[in-house]
Amino acid sequence: MDVLLDGFAEALRLLLTGDEDTWTITALTLQVSLTASLLALLIGIPFGTAAALVRFPGRRVLLAVANTGMGLPPVVVGLFVTVLLWRSGPLGGLGLLYTPAAMVIAQAAIATPIVIALTAAALQQIDPEFLVQMQALGATRARALLALLDEARLPLLAVGMAAFGAVVSEVGAAQMVGGNLAGETRVLTTAAVLATSRGQFALAIAFGLVLLTLAFAVNLSITLAQQQRAPVR
Repeated sequence: MDVLLDGFAEALRLLLTGDEDTWTITALTLQVSLTASLLALLIGIPFGTAAALVRFPGRRVLLAVANTGMGLPPVVVGLFVTVLLWRSGPLGGLGLLYTPAAMVIAQAAIATPIVIALTAAALQQIDPEFLVQMQALGATRARALLALLDEARLPLLAVGMAAFGAVVSEVGAAQMVGGNLAGETRVLTTAAVLATSRGQFALAIAFGLVLLTLAFAVNLSITLAQQQRAPVR
C-alpha cells in the first residue's frame, strides 16, 4: 500500500514540478503514438473500406489477416521490424533502427490490422443500398463514398481510439526497435519497465499514472468530438 501511495505522490510531483525528463518522455510518447495512429488510419481505412464494399480476389484473406493481426503479439512485430531495419537487413541502409521513426513503423504495423478490421466491420453495418441511393440522387461514386464515410464517422472515431489505445500502451516492440535510449527513444511504457527492473517501484507507478492520464486526455478529446457529432435521440 505504501508503494502505491508513494507512486501517486511521485506522479503528482513529476507532473506538477515540470520535471524535464518526464515531460520529454511524455512528449515523445505522444508524438510517436499519434503519428503511428495517424499512419495506421491512412493505410487501414482505405483497405478496410475496400474490404467492406468491394468484392475482389483475396478479400476474405485480407479480412482474415487483419483479424489475426488484431491479436498479433507486439513483440513479434518488433522482431520483424528489427530484422528489416537491422544493419544487414533489407532496409538497414536507412539507419532507422533505434530511432523514433522505427518505433512509429512498429506501432503503425500493430495498429493497421486493427483499423482495417474495425473499419470493415463498421461499414458493413451500414445499409448496403446507401451507395446506390446516393448515386441515384446524382452523386458521383467518389462523393457517395465520402457520404458513406461521413455516415460512419462515429464508429470510425472509435476506430481511431482503438488504434491509439493499442500503440500508446505498447512496450515490447517499442523497446526492441527503439532501444529505450534516454532522451532519444525512451517513452512512458519503456521508462516504467526500466524503473521496475531497478526496483524503483514508486517511479514506475508514477510513469504508469502519467501514461494513464495521457491516454485519458487523448481519448476524452476524441470522445467529446464523437459525442458532439452524435445524433440526439
